Amino acid sequence: MTHDIRLLIPAIATWVAAATTMGLPPKLTYALAATAALASLCLLIPRSRTAHPGGTGGRVVIGVVLACAAASACGVALRATAVGGGPVRDLARAGRPAAAEAVVTEDPRATPGHGRRMVVLRARIEAVRRAKVRVPVLLIAGDPRWLRLLPSQRVRLRGRFTTPEGAGLLAAVVIVRGPPTVLGTPSPVQRAAEHVRARLRAAVDRLPPDRRGVLPGMVVGDTSRIDPALAEHFRTAGLTHLLVVSGANLAIVVGAVLGLCRLAGLGPRRAPPFAVLAVFGFVIVARPEPSVLRAAVMGSIGLLALVTGRERQGLPALAAAVLLLVLIDPELSRSYGFALSVLATAGLLVLAPPWRERLGRWLPGPIAGALAVSAAAEVAVAPVLVTLSGEVGVVSVFANLLAAPAVAPATLLGALGAVTAPVSLPAARLIVWPAGLAAGWIIWVARTAAKLPYATIPWAGGGLGAVTLLAAGGAAVLILRSGRLRLIAAAAMTGVLIAVVAMRAMSPGWPPPGWQMVACDVGQGDALALSAGPGQAVVVDTGPDPAPVDRCLRRLGVRDVPLLVLTHPHADHINGTSGVRHGRTVRQVLTTPLTSGREARYTSGIPIGPAEPGRQWRIGELTLSVLAPPGNGPTLSAQDDGTTVNNASVVLLARKPGFSALLAGDIEADAQRALESAVPRVQVLKIPHHGSRSQDPRFLAAAHAAVSLISVGEHNDYGHPSPATLNLLSRLHTRIYRTDREGDIAIVRTATAVTVVSRH
Repeated sequence: MTHDIRLLIPAIATWVAAATTMGLPPKLTYALAATAALASLCLLIPRSRTAHPGGTGGRVVIGVVLACAAASACGVALRATAVGGGPVRDLARAGRPAAAEAVVTEDPRATPGHGRRMVVLRARIEAVRRAKVRVPVLLIAGDPRWLRLLPSQRVRLRGRFTTPEGAGLLAAVVIVRGPPTVLGTPSPVQRAAEHVRARLRAAVDRLPPDRRGVLPGMVVGDTSRIDPALAEHFRTAGLTHLLVVSGANLAIVVGAVLGLCRLAGLGPRRAPPFAVLAVFGFVIVARPEPSVLRAAVMGSIGLLALVTGRERQGLPALAAAVLLLVLIDPELSRSYGFALSVLATAGLLVLAPPWRERLGRWLPGPIAGALAVSAAAEVAVAPVLVTLSGEVGVVSVFANLLAAPAVAPATLLGALGAVTAPVSLPAARLIVWPAGLAAGWIIWVARTAAKLPYATIPWAGGGLGAVTLLAAGGAAVLILRSGRLRLIAAAAMTGVLIAVVAMRAMSPGWPPPGWQMVACDVGQGDALALSAGPGQAVVVDTGPDPAPVDRCLRRLGVRDVPLLVLTHPHADHINGTSGVRHGRTVRQVLTTPLTSGREARYTSGIPIGPAEPGRQWRIGELTLSVLAPPGNGPTLSAQDDGTTVNNASVVLLARKPGFSALLAGDIEADAQRALESAVPRVQVLKIPHHGSRSQDPRFLAAAHAAVSLISVGEHNDYGHPSPATLNLLSRLHTRIYRTDREGDIAIVRTATAVTVVSRH
């Protein structure tokens, strides 16, 4: 095992060299590569013929490491030179628009943008301004017709070229205008792959909605129909890897092919070519994502070992896969997906065997093996996961243990259904039905685990989080190895547990009794809940994602939403609507009378109408009055800029006995000035547009609010809230509360005024 682990060192050197040199000036990278190459030659060339063979082992290892680092750095420098010059980079530096011809190199994906749904995809520019080029770019488009494209398709586009940020190997980022002009069809291979994916989607259409979204994700990585709230449950439960095609999926498929070949009487030398074809087809259909590529290279190396009659070894195969892939595509060195795949595989190869052996002393073999595999993978990837999320999963090992028996049936039957669907759709539907049952069990595990209290615990994010988690893991290992330290740790944990129980017994809990309004922490967006009775709340906006608002309302015990107000059709206010609807009854939806109609895609089946000025709604003790916008303005269009849409926001006045609040949507200074004379005195003011700089001082002052709420995302890209706005609010002597610092914020009615309780 020690020798095998040493084989990883050159691969790690290749990985680290690519990650550290990416973003450096090409000349410096060439110099570093040359220095490493010369040092490698000095170490690898024998100094004398009489040198003792045993004394050269260390020099050879270091020489090989330096050679790999030099090759990796040289590859990065060559690509950086290619993308750092030429007409595409010149256009990007100048920020100019231009027409170009490009070939799509990956599947387009939709992502919420500020104000609209954006389409992001990678492409290769091959012609611009009559010049022939061949450089990678990132395309960002607003037209949904870009989602219809497939890899290998050639298109003509027009857009503004900008310089890419970060340390990637892109020539430009192109902000595309309008739809693509399609110049050709996809390649036959890509057409065939998309046909398989489309037929699989058709085969699962008769399954329940959640299963028809999850099963294609498990089989071919097609997550286009997974509900975002369900995807969040998978993340919380530590089961997201099941929605990403990886080595486990490929192992199941290759194992099935080899088994069929054995049944057909094919020997160990004739079966691997069929398995290689299966690997190739798998990569094409599932798309060459980092985890798929890693699994494909390792699988191919294992099949080569089978053909040649050599012993199959996991760690050398993993090392070879990392080395080859990073040399071919240096950008993988900074891919979190690639890192998670490699670390999980390393955990299974290094940690799982000894853990299985130790657990086997107390547990039955199958249980010990499953628990060791789940724990090893989770421990290996934990530093990367905490870097990304700032959370540590507590239930993930047990969730994976419960889900494991259903993974193989779902994947194998789903893959069989995908192969059968292009030939016979009725037969494929019969095959995927039991696969859907297996997927249903996995979905139940994900939802149940995600709903458990403290399924995840907060942790520092970024590099600090990874370092502190590794330090905590090291401390845990030392404690487990020492009887005295175990006693001390047990005593300390008992004291902490008693303190936590005592604090919870003395604290009012969440939600606080008598809450009137809660600003939900949904990141960079708005979502407000106004209490309308036991289990009831009026919801104003839903945030950018379904899961956060769903969790917030679940904590508040809201089961019935008599009124849902979507103040304006920006993604950070309406994209979470399915989270409000999840497990709840929404009776009516109100939108701005100037809407473009984007809200309708989230509100099917619910009565929807305009929130016209002067209208009032009374729900229990709660009264809502619409102050703006005027109902006779022009209807919004897809081409309107952010300010126009913001100023079309619904502005609400909420009143109950002993409570009043002004909910100002995202209106900016112009719309605020138009409302100055109509602003009533209130106790609470929801500051417009996440505390942006565009505020009218007289509007804010007219409210005379004792409490100002700012719904804003931590470390957002817009600089919200603006320091100028915070200074203005301070001069108005209002108490400022922010969701990025306090989390969910509740307004509670007291005998004489209102008070604020934050969930944090």
